Amino acid sequence: MKSLRLILTNPRYLAPAWVFASLNIWFGTWAIYIPTVQSRLGIDKADLGLAIFFLSLGVFTVFPVAARIINRLGVGRATWIGVLASSFFAFFPLIAPNYYALVAALFFFGLSNGFTDIAMNTLVTEIEKEDRQNFMSAAHGFFSLGGVLAGLGSFLIPVIDSPALHMAGIILLVLLVNAGLRRQYLKITAAPVEKDGFSLKLFRPLLLLGIISFVVMGGEGAVVDWSGLYLKEVVGSPEYLWGGGFLAFSVTMTLGRFLGDGISARIGSVRIVAAGSAIAVLGYLSVLWAHPFATLAGFALVGLGFSVIIPELFRIGGNVRGVDSSQGVAFIAGTGYSGFLAAPPVLGYLAEAFGLRMSFWVLLGCAALVLLATGILKNGGKGPQGSGQ
Repeated sequence: MKSLRLILTNPRYLAPAWVFASLNIWFGTWAIYIPTVQSRLGIDKADLGLAIFFLSLGVFTVFPVAARIINRLGVGRATWIGVLASSFFAFFPLIAPNYYALVAALFFFGLSNGFTDIAMNTLVTEIEKEDRQNFMSAAHGFFSLGGVLAGLGSFLIPVIDSPALHMAGIILLVLLVNAGLRRQYLKITAAPVEKDGFSLKLFRPLLLLGIISFVVMGGEGAVVDWSGLYLKEVVGSPEYLWGGGFLAFSVTMTLGRFLGDGISARIGSVRIVAAGSAIAVLGYLSVLWAHPFATLAGFALVGLGFSVIIPELFRIGGNVRGVDSSQGVAFIAGTGYSGFLAAPPVLGYLAEAFGLRMSFWVLLGCAALVLLATGILKNGGKGPQGSGQ
C-alpha cells in the first residue's frame, strides 16, 4: 500500500493517477447509458455493436501516431491535451441526433481515449524513472476505481433524469480536478533515448511483451463477457450468483493493483508477472472445477493474478533499452487492446462449437503460456533499465 499512500499524500503522484481514474469515469458514464441511447435512436443490437466497433476503431487509429505526437508535445502537455480532448468528446455520444452522428461521436471518443491512455502510461513511466518510485500498478488501481465511481453514478439516473446533464456534470467535475492538478506534470518530458537502429534483439522483448499483453487483456475481456454465462450454464449457479464472478474479479483486480508496486519493488517486474500468471493458472483451475463457490474463488484469483501484469508490462515496455518510452507503451497498449477486443468473439465461437467450458480450458492454456514466456523474458529477452529480475 506504500504506492497508494504516496499517491494520496503527494500531488505529483495524485495528478497522473487521477487521469487514470478520469478515463474510466468518462467511459463508465457513457457505458451506463448505452441502453438509453439505443432506445432513443431506435437501433437494434447489431447496429449498436457496429457503432461500438467504431469506438474501438478510434482507439486503434491513434496508436501508430501517438508516440510521435507525445514526443513532439512533451508527455506532460500531451497528457493534458488528452484530458481536454476526452472531456470534450465524452459528451457527444449521449446527444447524437441519429445513428451516423453516434458512430462519428464514438470514433472521436475512442481516438481521444486511446491517446490519453498512451500519454498517461508514458507519463507515469517517466515519473518513475525520475523519482525512482514505483506507482504504475496503483495508478492502474485508480483506473479500476474510476469504473467503480462511474457505476455508483448510476444511482443518480432517476434523480437527474437526463443523460446529457449527467455527463456534463461528470465532465465538469473531472475536468476541474484535472485542471487543478495539471501543473504537477505539465512540463514533464520524456528522457532522450540512445537508439542503435532496428535489430531483432531490440524487437524480441517488445514482441514477447506484446504477446503477454494480448493474452492477459484477452483474458480480462473474456471474464467480463463470459463469467456470468459460465456460472449460469456450466456451473448451474442460482441467479443471484451470476454477477458474482465479475464482481469477485473486479474487487481483487483493484486490490491487487494497489498492492502491486510494493511487491514489484521487492521482487522485480518479471518475477511479479510470473507470480501473477501462476495465480491466474490456479484461478482458472478453480473455475474449471465448476462448483459455485470454487468458481467464484477462481474468478477472484484470476483478477488478483491479472491485476499486476498489465501495469508491469507498461513499466517494462517503457524502459526497454533503445526504445522511446512512448513507443514501448503504445506497442503494449495496442496489442493489449487487440486481445481485449478479439478474445471474447473468438471464445464465443469456441463456446458455440465445443461448449463454454472448452473456452476456459483455452484461457487456462494461455495463462500457462504467459508463465512460460516470463522465463524467456527473464533470460535475456528484455533490456529495460531498473525493472528488476
